[in-house]
Amino acid sequence: MNTEAKPINTRLVALKICLTVIEDGRSLSQTLSEGLAQFSDRRERNFTQNLVLGTLRWQERLAAIRAHLLNKPMKAKDEDINQLILLGLYQILYMDTPEHAAVSETVGVTKSLKKPWAKGLINGLLRRFLRERESICQEVDLKPAYRYSHPQWMVRVLRKAYPEQWENILDANNQQAPLTLRVNTHYQSRQTLLETLQAEQVEAEIHPQAPQGIVLQKSADISQLPSYDEGGFSVQDPAAQQAANLLKPQPGERILDACAAPGGKTTHLLELSANQAQVFALEKEPERLERLAENLHRLDLQADYEAGDASEPDSWWDGQSFDKILLDAPCSATGIIRRHPDIKWHRTEDDIEQLVATQKLILGALWPLLKPGGQMLYATCSVLPQENTLQMQHFLEDEPSAREIPLESEWGMRFESSPGTQILPGEHGMDGFFYCLLQKTQTA
Repeated sequence: MNTEAKPINTRLVALKICLTVIEDGRSLSQTLSEGLAQFSDRRERNFTQNLVLGTLRWQERLAAIRAHLLNKPMKAKDEDINQLILLGLYQILYMDTPEHAAVSETVGVTKSLKKPWAKGLINGLLRRFLRERESICQEVDLKPAYRYSHPQWMVRVLRKAYPEQWENILDANNQQAPLTLRVNTHYQSRQTLLETLQAEQVEAEIHPQAPQGIVLQKSADISQLPSYDEGGFSVQDPAAQQAANLLKPQPGERILDACAAPGGKTTHLLELSANQAQVFALEKEPERLERLAENLHRLDLQADYEAGDASEPDSWWDGQSFDKILLDAPCSATGIIRRHPDIKWHRTEDDIEQLVATQKLILGALWPLLKPGGQMLYATCSVLPQENTLQMQHFLEDEPSAREIPLESEWGMRFESSPGTQILPGEHGMDGFFYCLLQKTQTA
């Protein structure tokens, strides 16, 4: 009896993941991990991951090319074929897959879809693209939204907000983000981990703008790196690592980390205070608290945590004021598109107004919980002024007890006469982030 496992079709798996993200609106992070879990072969896993991430990253440009090649749009019930064409185009344009394999293997997926009629269509379309690639791409790329593969509304908003940097932002969003570790200084020094990694032949270097940051030159399975199980480090982008460093947690301070899951900033606050700050982590979505608890356990850190809505303190606050508050506010996440390309297609312009309203509500609810003389760090992983500088400007105008503490940093940009500091995607290899440090006056 033949018990040999049937080979897994990498392109079919990639197609299903893309359809789930684009059609069903599911998170790429969750869908991708579920899809890749069925692979035991590392090369197949990496190929599928690269194909998915790239196809989603370049969705707008690939779709424009597809529209140029098709005589008429596909029917709604054939979105699987629509997306399969994009997978084929991506392999031809961006991967080192041999052209004949990119065509034949992509065409072969139609058999699994039980749509034999699509075989000839896809074969002819991809082969035509191979012949006319240069002229088609030149025509498609005349439009910035296609050339940089971003929604038109996002291009327009970024162009207005950053007239000199908008193209750099769009380009950075399409790059693969590096893997950066954050050393747990409660466990070891950065130099110790760096030397340990180098001894294990892991190419790494310190990040110049993140005091606890180490950048890996190549992607790696972090669970196999030295000291992971012992809690020697976490994975966190250098821009996100700035939060705890800016808030400067001290032993004994009572600190609220609002919107805390999965706990990256919670654990960093504890590490910098030698695990002696009284950190209370709040998270609106109860199911995300499990990840936060796991991170605390692995890093051997202690914090109180609870499920609750930051805009409704009456349901969770014990009445004791906080010395410091970290508000990593719900936002558009337009600063981390390079890590999560599905943000381009899940976020709409209409979402921004609602997010701004939610941020304002949370700011107003948490400010009374801060002690006079205390500090609040407002943070987002957004690059949109409505959520950042304008949000802070309105808050400072409306709240007489609040004043900004200008940040002294070697990173980020400030807008003239506007509060806060903005990191743009790609600056020093960092994600896009916004920070504004506020202090409550003693007479509040």
